[in-house]
Amino acid sequence: MSDWLIPLAITVALVCTVLLVWRRLHPASFWLVVGYPLKTLHVYVTWGNVALGCALTRKRRRWRYTLDGLPIVGQATIALSQRRKIRRVQIDKPPRLGIVRPCRLGFRLNVKLMDGQTPEDYSARLSNLAHAWRVHSVRLISSRPGRVTLLATRGNPLSEVRIPVLSEGLLRVRVGLLETGAPWVIDFRTVPHWLNTGATQSGKSTLLNALITGLSAQPVALVGFDLKGGVELTAYGPRLSAIATERTECVGLLNDLICLVKTRMALCRANKTRNIWKLPEDLRPTPVVVLVDEVAELFLMAHKGEKDEIASTATALLRLAQLGRAFGLYLFVCGQRVGSDLGPGVTALRSQLSGRVCHRVNDPETATMTLGDTDPAALDAARQIPANMPGTAVVVADDGRWYRARSVYVSEEVAEAAAHTNAELTPAWADLLTGTDTVTVTDADLEALAREGEPT
Repeated sequence: MSDWLIPLAITVALVCTVLLVWRRLHPASFWLVVGYPLKTLHVYVTWGNVALGCALTRKRRRWRYTLDGLPIVGQATIALSQRRKIRRVQIDKPPRLGIVRPCRLGFRLNVKLMDGQTPEDYSARLSNLAHAWRVHSVRLISSRPGRVTLLATRGNPLSEVRIPVLSEGLLRVRVGLLETGAPWVIDFRTVPHWLNTGATQSGKSTLLNALITGLSAQPVALVGFDLKGGVELTAYGPRLSAIATERTECVGLLNDLICLVKTRMALCRANKTRNIWKLPEDLRPTPVVVLVDEVAELFLMAHKGEKDEIASTATALLRLAQLGRAFGLYLFVCGQRVGSDLGPGVTALRSQLSGRVCHRVNDPETATMTLGDTDPAALDAARQIPANMPGTAVVVADDGRWYRARSVYVSEEVAEAAAHTNAELTPAWADLLTGTDTVTVTDADLEALAREGEPT
């Protein structure tokens, strides 16, 4: 018998070695050829038990060929006659699965909803499904009447993000990766204003660096508010049209921005248009992106004498958030701590910032202010961000859903080099205020952006 055991053991060891090397050198092809068929078989074979354990089944009556129970006669005598009958019995019927389709990071499949089920029934069981299918995570990515689509991810795509920062069109910057494997794009044309919160060393500043790197190569104006004495944004000065580092300077710069909005408002009214993107090419003003670092410093009050100044600051920021989109002005507001204790101005401003990015935070109040009006599951996910994964955040995307995402690491040196390289694109602040500066974006460019899904 040992004559065939030794060759068999050598063959098995050789096959295992080949499979391990294959998986290490080319995981994508290994997944499609080996992993995907095995995982598909596992999903279909165990679906009945998994659906029952997740309370996704429904009771149905079906005809079955059953064996009668053994009746007990008296207390000790058992009848020996056994009969099999066709009868209607209650069974637990699982939802119908669609075809398991492979993708680079895992697989996706459609599930038909049973009577009385809603997509929320599956949203509450995503963690159960991930454990049952032995995958990293399961997300509900879309739903339509009677069906939901689930995406299962085999590993954590956010463990290492190496994609380069890329400018993907006017006011669009690819800054990282979503947990679905899709690129994380900050698009000011779709979501005009953003709130970016995070504690020290959470990756908040890295995201700001990536955004500056992408925007610096575009025909846009950048305006900075740096209440840390200018240590964060001063290095990017060659690409900033204006910067304020003290609260008094911030009040003056905010008033200038209000005047800029009024000037553009009059321009649109004179040309009978509702926003600057419908103006003729030769009249279209340059879009302005306002970068606010450490927003809490704008609302902190050391003594009562600062009350009026803080009130005017809050009012100006709120007016820019309400009126800015139509007139080409967009906000990206950052802060370590954003809470209702800073005053009603912060709460009103937060309601206008529809784009939300929440990194790891030290206090639950900041996470609640950032994500509290979205899905409660997003709030739970934000509280579970580990400290050893800087740049990881919970993002509310332009489709209204929340995702885990991670921004690519961009050092201050790289962002500073991009700012100096593209310094010639910086419009003069005086030209912006007088309306003599225009953006070099043609109608053909706007049509191309519209085909990419952006509103015009």
